[in-house]
This record gives sequence, structure tokens and C-alpha cells, in this order.
Amino acid sequence: MGTTEVIVWGTPRARAVLATTIVGSGMAMLDSTIVNVALPKIGEELDASVAGLQWILNGYLLSLAALILVAGSLGDRYGRRRVFTFGVLWFGAASLLCGLAPTTELLVAARILQGVGGALLTPGSLAILQSTFARQDRSRAIGAWSGLGGIAAAVGPLAGGLLVQAGSWRLAFLINVPIALVCVWMARRYVPESRDETLTGHPNVLGSVVGALGLAGVTGALVEAPARGAGDPLVVGAAVVGIAGLVAFGLLQARGRTPLVPPELFANRTFVLANALTFLVYAALGGVMVLMILQLQVSLDYSPTAAGLAGLPITVVMLLLSARSGRLAQRVGPRAQLVVGPLLVAAGMLLLRNAEPGATYLTGVLPGIAVFGLGLATVVAPVTATVLAAAPDRHAGVASGVNNAVARTGSLVAVAALPALSGLTGTGYTDPVAMTASWQRALLICAAAAALGGLLALGTDNSTMRDTPRPDPERPGPGDCHSCGVDAPPTHVRA
Repeated sequence: MGTTEVIVWGTPRARAVLATTIVGSGMAMLDSTIVNVALPKIGEELDASVAGLQWILNGYLLSLAALILVAGSLGDRYGRRRVFTFGVLWFGAASLLCGLAPTTELLVAARILQGVGGALLTPGSLAILQSTFARQDRSRAIGAWSGLGGIAAAVGPLAGGLLVQAGSWRLAFLINVPIALVCVWMARRYVPESRDETLTGHPNVLGSVVGALGLAGVTGALVEAPARGAGDPLVVGAAVVGIAGLVAFGLLQARGRTPLVPPELFANRTFVLANALTFLVYAALGGVMVLMILQLQVSLDYSPTAAGLAGLPITVVMLLLSARSGRLAQRVGPRAQLVVGPLLVAAGMLLLRNAEPGATYLTGVLPGIAVFGLGLATVVAPVTATVLAAAPDRHAGVASGVNNAVARTGSLVAVAALPALSGLTGTGYTDPVAMTASWQRALLICAAAAALGGLLALGTDNSTMRDTPRPDPERPGPGDCHSCGVDAPPTHVRA
């Protein structure tokens, strides 16, 4: 591991390195929550249809989900600070393009570019901490990083609402530019370079490109079919490209010499079921969180700030309980939490059907939000810990990356398909009556998906995590959740 120096906890250099990683990852985390809050205003100013709003969200998710697997290996090969810095610069430049975009189409293109930057910088923060801090200080550094990152997730909706109300939705993107510049300066000044000198060959970029084409084709078909019709040549062509791309991606992983995802991982039933659960729960979560912001602002007449704050209890509950949930799964086995958690998520979604015009926050929104958050806190840490424990130690990193990519793909598919499934098309999101009807149908669909995920968990091996050896109690184990956020699976460290 070619690290130039080892950072010791408590020193000024340690604080500077920690601050750099928090600024970089926090920027991406803030952006994902801010954009959701700003979505209604974006649609209003750019006269965007539902499909346009879907592409604004999915453009980012598409490139992020497709590239995040290969992006982590780039830092290991070519320098973790170099790739992290490049990702931050790319993200900042793309954010500038987003903030200046005069049309929906150009905003979507800029969001795709922004997702590339997000994929480059997201794995970099944790990789820098793992490679630069002394072993005995590593867990403490990552714990501080995740705790302060959780605060960023909690502040994001409030910051987004205030920016939109104080100025314009464009500020939600433009604020990233000075943050990115500060982060790059800090990285170049304080963060030592490191790389894995044992790696040879080249990363499997072809697999990422083919996977991206597959996801793009399927997403395009799902988004455009409601307006154009299922028989439209563009829709049919996108579907063909998407299916062919995904098949080709699978063949490359099965037969290639350097697959992004080793096929032997899928020989483990628990690994497969836990990832299927992840897909379903994060699809339900992604769909509900986007439509809830629209429902609150359009149908319940919430301000952007109030709409952003409405979901804050979810983040608070997860910050308070997710790590405890991971430790409980380590002691008694994860199966009960993998079943109960998604069922609680489904129950919370059904309660959110009361969030309709005339309802108060205390009676119409908070009960569903509270149960929803409790369900997420119950399941998110154990499910990713189960994925890690079910994978061989040598594949722990890629197993975590697979789980993260699966979750983001679930959100991608939900945002693409849910509006049409719930009857929300054209500019229907601007009509409170149409929006409410679609909101309530969408909640039923998402609740069913979450509950199905819980039922799949009945087939997991409850001894998976308890059987995982932990020779050094000072090192993080598979049940130790270091970063449990709402937008993606938690970060677990096997260092």
C-alpha cells in the first residue's frame, strides 16, 4: 500500500484530512437532498413535464450507479487523492453547468456529468481515511466522518428549502462551486497521496460502459413510454439497447478475466436475497421520497423549507438507531430485522396516505414518517452487513460496492417507472387533485415492494453474520455501521 505518511489522530494534519473528506462527501450528500426539495420550482421555471423531472433525477443516478463500482478501483490504481480531487473538480464544474442550464434538456445533460463526478469522489473519502490514518485511529476517524456526514444529510433538506426560497433553485447547484474549490485546495495541501502498488492491469471500464448503456436504455424506455406510447420507435429502440446492454454486462462478468463483479458472489443464496431486498426497499424509498416532496408542496401547500424539514425525523431516527441495529444483528443474527424492517417501512408508507390536502403535519405526515424511519433504521445496517458477511473476505470491497450500486439502481428504476404506474404524466404534478391520487396509488405500490423484500428475507441464513470470524476486537466488523444515510446503503468497514 503505497502511502507516503501515516496520520495520527489528534494532530492538526489529522483534523485537516478529516475535514477534507467530510467537505467532499458532504457536498455530494447535500446535493442529492437539496435537488429533491428544489424539484417543483425547477419544473415551474423550466416548464418541465413529469418525464423531464424524472430525467433530472435519473440522469445523476444513472451515471452514479453505473460507474461507482469501477470508480473505487481507479483511486487504488492511480492515486486516491488524485482521483478524489478530480472527482470534486468534475462535480463542481458540472454543478456550475446545472445552475446555468436554460432548458430541461441541458440540465439533464449536466446532471449526467454531475453523476460522473459523484461516482469518482464518493468512494474516495472513505478510501483516503482507510489508507492514511494509523490502524489504531482508523475506526475513530471513520466514525467522526460518518457522524458529521449524517449531520450534512439532516441539514440538506433545510438548506435546500432556504436556498430555493431565498433566491432560486439554481443556488442549490451553484453553492457546490465554492465548496468544491475549497475542498480541492484542502486536499492538495493536507491529504497525502496513496495507491495500491500491487494492482496490475487496467480497470474494467468496458464493463461499466456496457452496464451504463443497459441502464440508460431501460430507464429511457420506462420514462418515455407513457407519453410516446410503448410502440414508439424511440421507446422500442431504447428497450432493445437496454436489454442487450444488461445481457452483455452479465456475460462480461461471467466470462471476462477481470469482472467488476465476481460471479462466485452469486453462488451464495443469502448474498442474492439480501441484494434483492436492498433493490426493493431502496426502490420503494426512492420513489416515495421524491413524490412526497411534490405532494407536500403541490397538494398540501408546504413551502420548500417546510417540505424539506418534513422528512427530517427519518434521518434523525436513522442516526440514533442504525448503528445499534447493526450491532444487534451481529449478536442475534439479521433475519428478524430483515423481515420486520421492510414490513415497518411498508406500514409507514400506508400511513402516509393520510398526507392529503387538509391534513396537518402531526396527524397526516408525522405518524407515517416515524414508522417509516423506524423501519429503515431496523433494516439498512443489517442488510448491508449481511451482504458483506456472505461474501468472502477478499471480495468485501466489491460486495459493498455491489450493494450500493443495487440500491441506487433500485431508486433509478423507481423514479423511472413509478409516475407512470401511479398515473402521473404530463404536467399532472402541478394539479393537487391529480397529484394526490397518484401519491396514494404510488404508496400502495411502494408498500407492496417493501413488504416483498421482507418476505424474501425469510430465505436468508441467520447464522451468516454470527459465523463471521472477528480476530481483532479493535477492528470494525461486519455489523459495525459507520455511515447510515437515507440515500444509499450504509458504509461498513472491513479494515
